[in-house]
Amino acid sequence: MSEMPTPPYYAVIFPNQRTDHGDEDYAAMAARMVALAKQQPGYLGIHSTRGPDGFGITVSYWQDENSILGWKNEVEHYMAQAMGITEWYSYYEVLVAKVERSYNGPAGRELG
Repeated sequence: MSEMPTPPYYAVIFPNQRTDHGDEDYAAMAARMVALAKQQPGYLGIHSTRGPDGFGITVSYWQDENSILGWKNEVEHYMAQAMGITEWYSYYEVLVAKVERSYNGPAGRELG
């Protein structure tokens, strides 16, 4: 789990459904995108999971909206997005949310 700063910060939430085909290079590209995101200004962390049915959700955390825009427009990330649309996802959504408050556990200590 990523160690997160005290809020506020932003979360980019990416629920998605994998296609039944197009697995070639997916794992390598996903790993590359995580490594590349970590190098971006304003990057704070990431959580990601995928079920056996192919449904996954990735949440990346960013310092501010300019950091998110920079990541969205990063050239290599842009190419991966295009592959996702044509090969890897039958459904996806991108949600951007401002985190105002967070808790961690198991005691539920408020962080902001």
